[in-house]
Amino acid sequence: MATPLTADAFLNSLRGEGLSVSEVGDWRNHNRNAKGAWGPVHGVVIHHTASSGTDASVQICYDGYSELPGPLCHGVIDRAGGVHLVGYGRTNHAGAGDGDVLQAVIAERALPAPAQANVDGNSRFYGFECVNTGTGGEGWPDEQVDAMVRAAAAVCRAHGWSERSVIGHKEWQVGKPDPRGIDMNEFRTRVAARLGSGPAPHPSGPPSFPGRDAFGPGQENDSILALGQQLVRRGFGSAYKVGPSRSWGEADRRNVEAFQRAQGWTGSSADGLPGPETWRRLWS
Repeated sequence: MATPLTADAFLNSLRGEGLSVSEVGDWRNHNRNAKGAWGPVHGVVIHHTASSGTDASVQICYDGYSELPGPLCHGVIDRAGGVHLVGYGRTNHAGAGDGDVLQAVIAERALPAPAQANVDGNSRFYGFECVNTGTGGEGWPDEQVDAMVRAAAAVCRAHGWSERSVIGHKEWQVGKPDPRGIDMNEFRTRVAARLGSGPAPHPSGPPSFPGRDAFGPGQENDSILALGQQLVRRGFGSAYKVGPSRSWGEADRRNVEAFQRAQGWTGSSADGLPGPETWRRLWS
């Protein structure tokens, strides 16, 4: 169970996972919150769009249609691996699903087959629509599947969830086929591997220490996001309520302090502001 990320933290988590992200219209404020709750959130649902073409798919997911107003998800993942953000908050993507499945997601255990529709999934899950006709003959490009895995891992990493917090629409709602052609157990295995590899891997080793001035009140940069994501990966993200972001906050300071104290440091050596040795040990 978790408080939903802020829109900015959601965006930062995706970019921090190495994804190419575009922002569509007023996506941050485009939602169905007036129709019901958004949160607490428990996981991520993967869908196929049952459409073709990036522009048309993004547009229908933003606008919806007469029977089901948009947004129809939080992000649309195109066949080249680009992520298009179309809404944030409650979106019309999951519908009513099985409460037993929800409990399994919360407990991060094996899923039962869906058999009922007694829980509102729109309030409990993030949703990604992935461009595919859903006919079964189109296949899934490697670039798209990699982006799907990264997007799911980004949200899980931000919340401290495992791969078992990721499900297919077909695992949530009776009669749904999506994402057709994707084995969700294999997909979760890839998410687990991604979570284990850390965000936006640096092939030559850890990112360079940017200097002490990059951190502290009023600072906003990619190094703060990388720091927060690494803290979460190392198990020192408990002070985050909405996940790491590019903006320095008290939660960052508290998490850094917890890591420093775990090194046996005290006093000014555990002030919550990273120096070169804190940075080195975080990635060692």
